[in-house]
Amino acid sequence: MSSIYVFPGQGTQSVGMCKDLYENNAAARAVFDEMDMVLGEKLSDIIFNGPIETLTLTANVQPAILATSIAMYHAGNFPKPDFVAGHSLGEYTALCAADAISLADAVKLVRLRGESMQNAVPAGMGAMAVILGLEYDALKDVCKHAESETNSIVDIANDNCPGQIVISGANDGIERAMELAKEAGAKRAMKLALSVPPHSRLMEPVVNIMKKALDEIEIKTPIVPIISNKTCEPLSDVNEIKDALLYQITHGVRWRESVLNMEKLGIDDLTEIGPGEALIGMVKRTSDKINAHK
Repeated sequence: MSSIYVFPGQGTQSVGMCKDLYENNAAARAVFDEMDMVLGEKLSDIIFNGPIETLTLTANVQPAILATSIAMYHAGNFPKPDFVAGHSLGEYTALCAADAISLADAVKLVRLRGESMQNAVPAGMGAMAVILGLEYDALKDVCKHAESETNSIVDIANDNCPGQIVISGANDGIERAMELAKEAGAKRAMKLALSVPPHSRLMEPVVNIMKKALDEIEIKTPIVPIISNKTCEPLSDVNEIKDALLYQITHGVRWRESVLNMEKLGIDDLTEIGPGEALIGMVKRTSDKINAHK
């Protein structure tokens, strides 16, 4: 049997996260100091002191969550796992933890990723919503119907766990999909406080920007394989990893399928490293064979 470390994505942030660790642990402090140096600004001040409105800006929250997760990883002095994985943004964190991407390059990449995502769609034009209690195939049909009716892009962004799926796309299409989802039997359909529609075709302008950035940095073979959001399979090949990072910009995160494949790979111990416990909950709702914990 084997172990895996998983790293969360956007939405897990809170003001003050990791502040105690920063003040009391040299390894954690070094991570935040390097992040600030790379960005040329004191993002750590916003992480520790707010305001939350500034922290949650996509261009800020992505490097903030990555740095917080890596700080926790270094401070915890964790033994080497058998695999790593990350949810969306968390894939960059996982690759950094697995020594495939340097911390400095990872911070630059996710800042660029966040800025590019913000710029790709005008404010108020994009939306995300979480749909509870509807199966994947049924929601896929809902998205197709909503897209056809509104002539707007509607995609499945995160297949998180049974009964919890997030959709992403143009605002009017998402609104209609929420209505159709309830008609199809969804227990709840709730808009998320996010105007950027990640993992949808509206993010197409981001792909070329990130491809150029990924081509300009060194990506090494990770010290352990990363279970990919794209394939749900372990990847070690650098070109396949790069392709997967680009693919996830416009395609959904296959987290539920990834967890089921972790079972098949013999993974029985999963540690979530980073702010919050969102991934633990998703794993527990998907698998009763994996021991998921912080």
